[in-house]
Amino acid sequence: QVQLVESGGGLVQPGGSLRLSCAASAIIFSGSTMGWYRQAPGKQREFVATITSGGSTNYADSVKDRFTISRDNVKNMVYLQMNSLKPEDTAVYYCNTRYRLANIWGQGTQVTVSS
Repeated sequence: QVQLVESGGGLVQPGGSLRLSCAASAIIFSGSTMGWYRQAPGKQREFVATITSGGSTNYADSVKDRFTISRDNVKNMVYLQMNSLKPEDTAVYYCNTRYRLANIWGQGTQVTVSS
């Protein structure tokens, strides 16, 4: 089965931290670049971070130095550690990868940064 399942979202105060998790089917995880994207209300989905199978990472300028993407190649998991959260980080966060030329998305997890 081809699927991504996100978890870990919630409500956090500005300056706080959250860790998102994404559980991937083994068939789509092994050897794949994994990514996180987000979509705020009324806005298009945007890139947040990616990590290759070898561990190379790339970040959007808006989250660089605050967010860290990582992966566990044994557990088929991808993580997004989010620190120093800001209200503008409020969005639904989606896990993503490509499999057989198709974009695969999870169902998303809501992150709300508010006091």
